[in-house]
Amino acid sequence: MRALGPGSVSSFLKVVLDVVYAALCVAAGAVAVAIIAVLLLSFKPEILQSPGVMGDIDLRGPWVGPVIATTLLGADLYLIGSILIVGSLRRIFLTLIAGDPFDPDNVRRLQVIAVTLAVQEIGRYVFAPVARLATHANAHFHFTGSVSLTAWFSVLVIAVLSEVFREGARLRGEAELTI
Repeated sequence: MRALGPGSVSSFLKVVLDVVYAALCVAAGAVAVAIIAVLLLSFKPEILQSPGVMGDIDLRGPWVGPVIATTLLGADLYLIGSILIVGSLRRIFLTLIAGDPFDPDNVRRLQVIAVTLAVQEIGRYVFAPVARLATHANAHFHFTGSVSLTAWFSVLVIAVLSEVFREGARLRGEAELTI
C-alpha cells in the first residue's frame, strides 16, 4: 500500500485524525460548559458538598467549586493543546495526500507540535503540586511531577524532523529553480 497520495495510508490516517479532532473539540466544549456550571454552582456550595468524602479526599468546604473549576481548566487547556497538535497533523497529512510532503508550511506545523508538546509537559509539572495540594498530601490520589523522558524525547524528535522538512523544502525550492 502506498504511503502518499489519494487512497494511501496517509488518506486513512487523515480520516482518523479528522474523527479525533472532532472528538477533542466536543470534549473541550463539554469541559468548558462544565467549568461554567461548577462556577455557577459554587454560589450555592451545599450542592457541590453533597459527595462529602471520596476515599481519602475531603470534598467539603467552600473551596470545592474553585478547585474543581481549576482542575477542569487544566484538563481543558490540555485538550486545547491536543486540538492544536491534531489540527497541525491534519494539515500535514493533507500535504501528504497531495503528494507534497516538503511543503514549507509543514516546518511551522511541526514546530507548533513540538512547542505544544513541551508546554503540555511543563503544564503537567505545574499541575502536579497543585493537584497534590487540592487532594491533601495524605490522599491516595497521587500526581507525580516527575520528568518524562519519553515526552521530552518526542519533543526533540519532532523538532529535528521540522529541520529535516525545512531542508527538504529548501532543496525542493532549489530543484524548482534548476532548468
